[in-house]
Amino acid sequence: MRAITRILNYVKAMRRARRNRTDLLGWLIRRPQLLVSTMIQETMLLFSNRVDPHLKDLAELKAAALVNCQFCLDIGSTLAHYGGLTEAQVTELPKYRDSDAYSGLEKLVLSYAEAMTLTPTSLDLSEIRAQLLTHLSKAQLAELAAAIAWEEPACPCQPGTRRAPGRDGRGHDLCAARTPPGGLTPSGSHLFHSRSNEFGAVVPS
Repeated sequence: MRAITRILNYVKAMRRARRNRTDLLGWLIRRPQLLVSTMIQETMLLFSNRVDPHLKDLAELKAAALVNCQFCLDIGSTLAHYGGLTEAQVTELPKYRDSDAYSGLEKLVLSYAEAMTLTPTSLDLSEIRAQLLTHLSKAQLAELAAAIAWEEPACPCQPGTRRAPGRDGRGHDLCAARTPPGGLTPSGSHLFHSRSNEFGAVVPS
């Protein structure tokens, strides 16, 4: 049931894309091996649902913010909205440690994503993993780690093969802000800026 819900969320997100929907496909089809391997990886992650998809959405969005991939933040914010994340949970990612928008488990998941993504980091990955294992099974943790890890190679591929997101002024949702090392919102970033991106979410400056 979780897989069906996630598939429907993907379909709704892609239907909102205004342009450039097939840019990545257009490039990868030139290397069928890469296209097939990418599709298999994405499909297996989509159908792996032992861990709450809500937690995976949070972790993936955090990883995308840390590697500063606007395309992944774009679609990630849209999927997070359909997946049930609140407005505060999307906009307060850069300051999640001090935010009341997240539960204790959600903050642990975000810390895990940060510890996996940032190099170097002051976070103790082993300690965070041990704490997570008091809430999740090893299978669930492996699934969560795979989802986070996939964001890192997938993110650079998106802007490298796609045109810039469409900006036609019709955005009405919120998009997560990128998170620079240290976890602070970048200077001059406005979460409620009026620019719209490819999926209709407001893009932080």
